[in-house]
Amino acid sequence: MNKKFLYTTSALALGLILAYLLANSAPEREVLASERSLRTVRATTVSAQSEYLQVFSQGSVQPRTQSELIPEVSGRVEWMSPSLVGGGSFLTGDVLLRIDSADYRSALQRAQATRDRAQVEMEYSRDELRRLEKLRVKNLASQSQLDDASRKARIAEANLADSDAALAQAQRDLRRTELIAPFDGLVRSESVDLGQFVARGTSVATIYATDYVEVRLPIAADQLDYLGVDISHRGTLAAGGRPEVTLSAQFGNTRKIWNGELVRMEAEIDERSRMIYGVARVDLSRSADGTSLPVGLFVHAQIQGQRVENVIRLPRSAMRDNDQILVIDDDNRLRFRRVSVLRLEHDDVLISSGLTGGERVCISAIQTVVDGMHVNPLLQ
Repeated sequence: MNKKFLYTTSALALGLILAYLLANSAPEREVLASERSLRTVRATTVSAQSEYLQVFSQGSVQPRTQSELIPEVSGRVEWMSPSLVGGGSFLTGDVLLRIDSADYRSALQRAQATRDRAQVEMEYSRDELRRLEKLRVKNLASQSQLDDASRKARIAEANLADSDAALAQAQRDLRRTELIAPFDGLVRSESVDLGQFVARGTSVATIYATDYVEVRLPIAADQLDYLGVDISHRGTLAAGGRPEVTLSAQFGNTRKIWNGELVRMEAEIDERSRMIYGVARVDLSRSADGTSLPVGLFVHAQIQGQRVENVIRLPRSAMRDNDQILVIDDDNRLRFRRVSVLRLEHDDVLISSGLTGGERVCISAIQTVVDGMHVNPLLQ
């Protein structure tokens, strides 16, 4: 018993000694103070500047002048210009179509003969009137003879005037057998063939001018103030106060741009869209690179409005509820600030007051923010 007790006690004592030695020989841990990690946010340094307000719209290109090509006389088509096809181009004064003129030349000859006969009759009646007036002075002719000669002279003058009018009409009809282009332009469509009989007053083609094109642009009523145009204004805008318009269209990987101006406002508000329509005009003859603007093309329009001073442009992500933004102070802490919003654009917002140049604004979309929150700003 004594030996077992001794062995047990010795083993227990040895284990306690080893545990004590292991505990005291372990290296001491260095206690470090934990640092709180700061949230990194994107920030921008704002600057006040002058800008032109922009109004955006879109529409389709239309010709400024479009006409129906209508003959003023009837007849068979004996010649057509090669340009009188859809898409054909022509210049002012070009002959586009000829109608058989044989009947109109004959009518002109008859009118000329009638006029010559009336001229002879008038000259004879005037000579006869003068002869009877001399005889009447000598009492060699009666008053009734003189009155009858005077009546015949007036009738002859009326016949001459009538024949002059008929001759002028015949000359016009002969000239009208040729349909002349009234302007430089293109053919939109045609509906006539060689040898076809065309009636007076029937449209044979639709043509349009290529000097100017126009685009009808819908504009919201509240956007007119940015353009400096009164909502009650209708008709043509004054030449010195027409907003500039930039039209653009995408052709594959190429973006084409044309410059024009807003020339007039239409007379009413569209009942369905509640929009006011303005008309932009592009002078193709003044195009720098000679690029044409095809009729029917759908284009995007950027209308340059009024110039505003001391405004600050920020991305929309900087705006919080109730027209507030987050300003980063000198201690890198977020501070709520209410600002005055001049207008919202596609991806930006224009601030008219509430900020000064040089301040830093948080542009990160943070969900949870506490006023005075410490952040790590990363300037963009």
